[in-house]
Amino acid sequence: MNNIKTFFDLWKLKRNEKQSVTEISALQNEKLSRLLHYAYEHSAFYQNSFERAGIAAENIDSTPLSNFPTIDKSILLSQFDALVTVPGLKQEEIRRFDEQEKPDRNPFRGKYHIVHSSGSTGKPGYFVYDESAWNSMLLGMIRGALWNMSMPRILKFLARGPRIVYIAATDGRYGGAMAVGDGIDAVGAKQIYLDINTPLDEWIRSIKEFKPNMIIGYPSAIKILGALVEKGHVDLEILRVISCGEPLGASLRKYLEDIFKSDVINFYGASESLALGVESNPKEGMLLFDDMNIVEIQNGVMYLTCLYNFVQPLIRYRLSDRLNLQAPIPNSRCPFSRAVGLLGRNEDILWFNDGNGKREFLHPLSIEGFCMEGLRDYQFRQISPDAFEMLAEISDGSLQETVRNEMLRQMKSILEEKGLGYVQFYINFVPEILPDPKTGKKRLIIPETEAAI
Repeated sequence: MNNIKTFFDLWKLKRNEKQSVTEISALQNEKLSRLLHYAYEHSAFYQNSFERAGIAAENIDSTPLSNFPTIDKSILLSQFDALVTVPGLKQEEIRRFDEQEKPDRNPFRGKYHIVHSSGSTGKPGYFVYDESAWNSMLLGMIRGALWNMSMPRILKFLARGPRIVYIAATDGRYGGAMAVGDGIDAVGAKQIYLDINTPLDEWIRSIKEFKPNMIIGYPSAIKILGALVEKGHVDLEILRVISCGEPLGASLRKYLEDIFKSDVINFYGASESLALGVESNPKEGMLLFDDMNIVEIQNGVMYLTCLYNFVQPLIRYRLSDRLNLQAPIPNSRCPFSRAVGLLGRNEDILWFNDGNGKREFLHPLSIEGFCMEGLRDYQFRQISPDAFEMLAEISDGSLQETVRNEMLRQMKSILEEKGLGYVQFYINFVPEILPDPKTGKKRLIIPETEAAI
C-alpha cells in the first residue's frame, strides 16, 4: 500500500463514522447487492446454492438476506474449489503452499494473501484475500487501531514515529500477525514481533533495544509484558495499547490501563474477516464495522457476510462467536451496530446437569464485568457435571481474602440468576495464568487434567 493513498483511503473510510444510520444501511445494501450478484455469476457453488433456494439473478435484489442459504466451515472445506470465484484456485495447492513455504507475508502466487485458521474447531481452513480485499481489510484495522482519532490527530500521531511491538503467536500464517505487519508498513511505522513462546529474557532484551511506544497483541500476552514493567525489568512510555485475538475482560483491561497509563483499544476480528469491530469504551460496547460486514444473529447463532472479499465470498457464514446484537443508537456519535454482552466462542462454555436431566450452561464471559481491586486474570476448570473451579491471578497476595469474598459474592449472584444455584464452585489462587503454548492464546476453560501454570 502506498502511504499517501493509504491516508486518503483511510480518510474516506473514516467519513462513514459520521454518516447517519440510514446512510450506512444504504451503503451496506449497495455493497451486498454487488457481492451477491458477483458470487452468483462467478461461483458455481453459490449459483447452485441460490437456485436451490429459489433465488435467481433477477430476484437477488428483492430477496431479503435472511432468505439466502447459510454456510459453515464444513461447507467451506468441502466446497472450497467451487466456492471461490477465481478459476484454478485450488484448496490442495494452497495447503501445499502453507505446509511447504516459509510462513512469511509473501502472497500465494504473488497476489493472494492466505490466512490459515484452525482455532479450536479442528481441521485447518484457508481464507483467501486478493490485494483489493486485503487492502480494504487493512484500512479497517488501521481505523480500529487509531479509533477516536481525527485525521489531523492521526497524522500528528504517526509523525511522532510509532514504534510498535506485536506480541502473539507469530510462527504461522495467522491473519493477525500478517495483517498487523502489513498495516504497520502501510502507515510507515517501525515494528518488532515477539512470539508468545520466546523466552522472557529475549523479550526483555528486544524491548530494551527497540523501545516501543505502542503495543498490539493478545491481551494475555500483553499482560505478561505488563508484569515485566511492574517488576521493573523494562521501562516503557506507551501511547496506545491494542488488544486483539482474545476477549478482554474488565479486570484485565483496567490492569493494562493502569500499568501502561494508556488508552486500551479492544479490536475484534476473525480469519473470515479480520476487521469486524472495535471497542474503546466498555459501556458503549463493541462497535461493529457495518460499512464492511453484515452481522446477523438468528436463534443465538451468528452469521457473517463479508462485504469486501470477492475472491472467496462468505455469505451468511456461521461463526461460533456468541454475542448480543443491538441496533445503532439514534443520534449517537457513530452509526454502527453494537455487540454487547458476550463475545467469545461456543467452545468456551461450561455445561451443568442438575441430576434430574436438566442441562444449563454458563459462559465464562458472563463475568467479564468482574472488576475488583487486586484481581488481574482468571480461568475456569470444570471438575464435575455440577461443579467448577475458578483459577484466579491477583496482583497483591495481601488482597487474597478480599478478592475471594467478592468473587464468591458476585459468582453466587450470577449462578442464582441463571438458575444454577445447585452448582458448586471453588476459587483457587495461582501465581500466574499463562497462554496456551500451542496457540499463544489464553483459554477461558482448561481441561481438568492440565495445570494452570
